[in-house]
Formats: sequence, structure tokens, C-alpha cells
Amino acid sequence: MTKQAEIKRKTRETEIEARVKLEGSGQFTISTPIGFLTHLLESFAFHGCFDLEFKATGDTAVDQHHLLEDCGLVLGKLFRITAEELKGLNRAGFFVLPMDDALALVAVDLSGRPYLQYELKTRRRFCGSLDTDQMEDFFNGFCRGLMANLVVKAKGKNDHHKLEAVFKSLGRALKYALSSEPGISEVIKDSLPSLKGVIDL
Repeated sequence: MTKQAEIKRKTRETEIEARVKLEGSGQFTISTPIGFLTHLLESFAFHGCFDLEFKATGDTAVDQHHLLEDCGLVLGKLFRITAEELKGLNRAGFFVLPMDDALALVAVDLSGRPYLQYELKTRRRFCGSLDTDQMEDFFNGFCRGLMANLVVKAKGKNDHHKLEAVFKSLGRALKYALSSEPGISEVIKDSLPSLKGVIDL
């Protein structure tokens, strides 16, 4: 497994540069035109103990769909690069996190089969300047980029708390999936964590 990765992606709609160091200390430099998205990515990096640089711009004058979907796609691809063949890794991880009135559950399986289960309803359209209607598209992009099965569920009264708890949980779940558990890793260190012996990444 490589310990770091870098991506640059430019389209007519968005421009994104991202770098990650897996064995970091949760340091981050995040820049997006959506303040609450920046905050969520900072929470993700801090709680996953990833060193993350992420800079994104896009056609938010149209709306936030292109930017949010592409941010998810690039973030997923960034971590897929670090996963490489997955040999010796846990492959799957989950985390449940409360945040005041909210409770979030995130589970990830680096299965090579992108599929999203998304159960998060917000009470208002905007949280800060973030269009919450577009967050499912962010996670769909993340699934496709990471080539993973992803479950995102959250309940609560406060939309800020629900979304932030999800990103904290995502960081911790992904950290475990990309790590090696003592004992288990010794058994599977030279083989894929798959009964069929193939994971399409």
C-alpha cells in the first residue's frame, strides 16, 4: 500500500487539486467556495488522522451540484490510489458517532463495487451556504471514486450536527478500512481480503 497520493482534475465545470498522506496527524489545508463543506472536510481529515490538502473551485454560480459531486469523486479516487491491491488491509470499517442531538453511522467496504445506502434527511435546504440537497451526490461521487460500498445514516434535530457527525465517522471508518489489524494482518498480509481472490480497483 502506498502511503500518499495526489490528484489534479480540471473540467469545464470544476478544478480540484488534492493530496493525502495516510499516516498523518490530522493536519489539513482545505479551500472550497462553500464554507460548511470546507469545515466538513477538515473534520474528516482530523478524525481520520489523514494529512489532507484539498483545493476546489467550480461553477457555483450555476448551483453546487457539479462542485459537490466532483469533490466526492476526487476524494474517493485519492484514497483508492492509496489502497492499491488492498493486500493485508482490513478492507472494511465502520464508526458510530453521537454529536449532541445527532447520531451518525458510516460503514465502508472497499469491495470494488460502488454502491451507496444513504439515509440522511435535513430540515432545511441550506446549512450555512451548503446546499444539503446535493450531499447525496457528493457521496455517490465518493463511492464511484473509491470503488466502495458506503452506508451513510444519520438522525437528529440539528442539520449541522448530523452532517458533521457523518464526516467524522467517515474519516474514522475509512482509517480502519485502510489499516491492518494486529493478528488479522499477519494472516492476510500477502493475500487479498476476499474469498474469491479478486477485488476490482
